[in-house]
Amino acid sequence: MPKSRHRPRVSLSKQQLILRNAAQVFCEKGYEGASIRDISRSSGISLAGIYYYIKSKQELLYLIQLYTFKTIVTRLEKRLKGVSDPVEKLRALVQNHLDYFLRHPVEMKVLTHEDEALEGEYRKEVLEVKRRYYSIALGIFEEMRKSGIARRLNSRVAVLSLFGMMNWVHTWHRPETDPQAHSLAETMAGMFLQGVIAEGHESRELKSPRIARTGIAVAERAAG
Repeated sequence: MPKSRHRPRVSLSKQQLILRNAAQVFCEKGYEGASIRDISRSSGISLAGIYYYIKSKQELLYLIQLYTFKTIVTRLEKRLKGVSDPVEKLRALVQNHLDYFLRHPVEMKVLTHEDEALEGEYRKEVLEVKRRYYSIALGIFEEMRKSGIARRLNSRVAVLSLFGMMNWVHTWHRPETDPQAHSLAETMAGMFLQGVIAEGHESRELKSPRIARTGIAVAERAAG
């Protein structure tokens, strides 16, 4: 949070309630179309109560994005501890990303659609966390390249393509019919690996026989 800003300490439960309802309102109405009054009605907290802790709608969006990205990066770093195989690191990254965002589809939609809405110091601080996340993913792919597992592709293009595939899950995923996080992560990681694995490494790295047929099932459900 910008160092120049000071506010009273807020209970975690109250903060979570405000942010959760703000995310829902932003998801339904869009950031520009939403108001603090909408968030007040959704959360059941008075306008005065919200403004006691939050100074603006911009700050709400900032806190949603900052909390979400910091949480997902922290979770990933814990998952990667003790993992040396870069392919397993990549699988962990995909699993972590999908596991979190399938549990928080509203936040995922807000982060995807309101990416450009933050301004000034708020935007700068969130970008720093996003760059950290991207840097971890880039480092994993570079490890794959240096070890000869991945073909000599443009690392930036490869990593951003992976994020592109993961970040739009909320537009088609149907919890009642589509694979849940573990199976979906296995499928997406497998599809990505099939595209980047160097010749001679396929049999070792593409371990799951379910990857191809699960991928077809996902595509069919998305199109349905």
